[in-house]
Amino acid sequence: MPDLGAYAGLFAAAFLAATILPAQSEALLAALVIAGQQPLFALFLVASLANTLGSVVNWMLGRAVDRFRHARWFPASPEALARAQAHYERWGYWSLLASWVPIIGDPLTLVAGVMREPLWRFLLLVTIAKAGRYLAVIAIARAWV
Repeated sequence: MPDLGAYAGLFAAAFLAATILPAQSEALLAALVIAGQQPLFALFLVASLANTLGSVVNWMLGRAVDRFRHARWFPASPEALARAQAHYERWGYWSLLASWVPIIGDPLTLVAGVMREPLWRFLLLVTIAKAGRYLAVIAIARAWV
């Protein structure tokens, strides 16, 4: 029987990890894989879906950046936003394949919204990047079992 608490915790961790908030989900996913209580595909699916949805939150924030960029609570500093925007302008939408990379990935997804990246292409590239990272985490964790 599936442990809904494990899936809910993984979903929450993966979702938050994709936002600008400081969080990470790889250790939890690896622990769940090593514990061996849930099907690997289900863990992969939950983590990938949640992490991609968290990136969509960043994309939506980016779409609204002109209205909120000067608010105190805004999750990216003007300098970080400018660096990510310059990177995005240089590499274009292909830079979204680096959305899995710690520190730079989250601002990239925010900048994609600022740059008005179409949602369909954003979802395609970010899903590939996020799912690829989780496949690697699962493979590494399985090697420890």
